[in-house]
Amino acid sequence: MALSLDIFLQVLMDGIVLGFMYALIALGYTMVYGVLEFINFAHSEIFVLGAFVGVEILLALESSGTLAALNPAFVVLMIILAGMIVSGLAAVALERTAYRPLRGAPRLVPLISAIGASFFLQDFIRLVESVWHNSFYLSYPTLSLLDRSVRLGAMVEVPFKSILVIATALAMLAGLYLFVNKTRLGTAIRAVAQDPDAAALMGIPVNRIISLTFFVGGAMGGVAGVLFGLHYSLVNPYTGFVPGLKAFTAAVLGGIGNIPGAVLGGLVLGLMEAFAASYLGILTDGAFGAEYKDVFAFVILILILIFRPKGLLGEKVREEGV
Repeated sequence: MALSLDIFLQVLMDGIVLGFMYALIALGYTMVYGVLEFINFAHSEIFVLGAFVGVEILLALESSGTLAALNPAFVVLMIILAGMIVSGLAAVALERTAYRPLRGAPRLVPLISAIGASFFLQDFIRLVESVWHNSFYLSYPTLSLLDRSVRLGAMVEVPFKSILVIATALAMLAGLYLFVNKTRLGTAIRAVAQDPDAAALMGIPVNRIISLTFFVGGAMGGVAGVLFGLHYSLVNPYTGFVPGLKAFTAAVLGGIGNIPGAVLGGLVLGLMEAFAASYLGILTDGAFGAEYKDVFAFVILILILIFRPKGLLGEKVREEGV
């Protein structure tokens, strides 16, 4: 028990970092579902695309010898912005080619299209990286700023990269909240989410607003991809599969279509996973170890779907004909 108390604060910090990572990815699912009531299962590949944009820029700077000369804070900001833009534009292209032509079709049809788009993006990234680097397993170069850490008390040491994840996630979430609730474009997004036909009658360009929604959701996924790469270093075209599933679970847990719910669901899932990985072996006397932590995400998803399908903060979505 003494050991478990010693690691409690460190595990808490790890869970918060992981939770914010899931929250940023989950926002992509939530934004799209809130407007179209559609699950974009290719969002995990949009997340991976952001991670690869970040690593490619860093590798290019490293090979040119300029990485060490640049301010690390500027470099981090640059790759985050690049990941946001590229992932956002990729999400818009995905909506335009794979989803818009199928709008109005039975819901199973765009779902199949999303799964196909997911496989296409995985193989596309693998092809490009194999041709460019002869490998699609890439490691983020080391940044001196992120190698440092801050000690909080006697037991908790927080790496700068964990602080970066938390600070960036909070800034992005605050910015998204203000954008959706305090701007005219945000009002238009909420209008289209509530009733697209009525919004069109009021002069709102529905297709543009849907594309904007995909861009914002993709940008959030791109930020998460860059932060994931900076925090965990190694990325490959299949990196997004498990985090994507868990972020989807987080979105359902918090209430799919609900932005605060996505954040809450991500934090709850991240904390539960971190504590399960650290304490499960202690509590079961070694019968179950950290390898069972992934089971928690899907057990939670099943329980939520059975007992509270709207999620913790879920709200009633529009119904056809109402």
